[in-house]
Order: sequence, then C-alpha cells, then structure tokens
Amino acid sequence: MTRLEPSLSGVDALLGYEAICCFLTEDERPISGAAGLVDWRLCGALSRQLKSGFFEGRPGERLLLPTQGQLTPDKVFAVGLGRAGAVTALGLEHAVKQAADMLARAQVASAVLTFPKVSLGEAVLREVLGRAFEVSFRGRCALFAAEG
Repeated sequence: MTRLEPSLSGVDALLGYEAICCFLTEDERPISGAAGLVDWRLCGALSRQLKSGFFEGRPGERLLLPTQGQLTPDKVFAVGLGRAGAVTALGLEHAVKQAADMLARAQVASAVLTFPKVSLGEAVLREVLGRAFEVSFRGRCALFAAEG
C-alpha cells in the first residue's frame, strides 16, 4: 500500500484515485489530519454532516458524499470508528472490513484511506489493514500517513 504524507497539496494531487475513505471518530472535532484536509477542500461538507447528526462517527455508520469536482476523486466515503479513546484493534478491524466491502460493492477501483489519531499506533493499523482490508479490496490503494 502506497503511503502518502497528509498535506493540502497531497490531497490535491490524488490523480488516478476514484475515492477517498475517511475513518472518523465520534469525538474528534474539528476533524484533523488528512480527513480534515479533505473536509477543507469540500468546504466543510463532512463537518456539516457531523454537526447535523446525520453521521456522527459511531461504529457501523457509513456515509457517501460526492466531491462535485472539488477533489480529483469523485467520491468520499466516511466510516465511523466510535470514540477515539475506545477504538480497539477488533473495532478497527470491523470498520476496515466494512470499508473494504463498501468500496467493493460500489465498484471502486482505487481508493485513498485516512485515519484519525487513535492510541493503537501505526503498527496495529498496518497489521489490521493487511489482515482485513488488503485481502478484501483488490483495487489500487494508498494510505495517508497515520497520526499518533
């Protein structure tokens, strides 16, 4: 999986990717990291969904937003993780499997993943991605460098 450094120029340079999949928590406001940069380019579309309560970042929640030309990828998917301090490896694995299934059902051929800061660390994230995402999603995939 290609690793990308989160920056506005990095978000703007996602040529060849069809979708961005942002994993979001219930309690990180404002949205930070690469998902915050995506939200910035979408003029706060993710934040508005969170503020309205339509999507809150709870485990099992999923959302699809069109980018309407504001980003090169034409779709942004959001997947809820729950409270940042309560995300477990098993919960992360479940969310990652849901995302892989969702992207596959939407016939997405290439996606970039973003994750918020969680206490599990990058080693656990990499292990979960290898076990739960890469085996289910056969398309081209990149990962914005994880925080924390």
